[in-house]
Amino acid sequence: MDPKQLFADQRHAAFCVFCGDAPTTREHAASKVLLDDPLPDDLPVVFSCSECNNGFAIDEEYLACLLDCVISGTTVPDKVGRKKVADSLRHSSGLAARIAASCKTNESGRLIWEPEAERVRNVVVKLARGHVAHQYSEPQLDDPTNVFIAPFEVLTDEQREHFETPPDSSGWPEIGSRAFINLIVGGDKVYDIESGWSILQRDRYRYLVAQPGEIVVRIVLSEYLACEIVW
Repeated sequence: MDPKQLFADQRHAAFCVFCGDAPTTREHAASKVLLDDPLPDDLPVVFSCSECNNGFAIDEEYLACLLDCVISGTTVPDKVGRKKVADSLRHSSGLAARIAASCKTNESGRLIWEPEAERVRNVVVKLARGHVAHQYSEPQLDDPTNVFIAPFEVLTDEQREHFETPPDSSGWPEIGSRAFINLIVGGDKVYDIESGWSILQRDRYRYLVAQPGEIVVRIVLSEYLACEIVW
């Protein structure tokens, strides 16, 4: 057995990493709607059932659109930053209206957005499950013990530093997992050894997976939204 060769994935080919049912397809661990075209060459892919493959699409589109509307300060398609979001807002007037209705102006004239928290959480936990299965070959089907989601702008300097620093793992990743190969030979093209983060698409999507006794997944979306999921 060559520890530098990836083989752990095949153990989990018998079930969907999101729900545990029999897999019928594969799913990108990082939702394509959260990424810009052209897509990265090496998108993480995990085993999935058709229901999970399709069942998150509406919430994923909502989160992608919400993020870009918040960052751009508008729901007007021609004024948002991402083409995919502009296309979604033009195609779905209901989605655009729903996001626009969640935006209020406070007394100082600042825009205050009230996201649909459960939909955001649904997508973030799904992303985290995909990354754990892909990196550690340890799918997590139980509910997380903690889910933290917040814009960077509300974090203190200390909180930001803590978030950006990868936790120290309590031991070695499983031999044959991507996490082990990254640690030994840096086999993942998107893995940045210096920062400890996997940069899937610069300024759009990065993540890390660590195991300091518990399993910790951190995800940054559009360099705006910080997410931490713990099992």
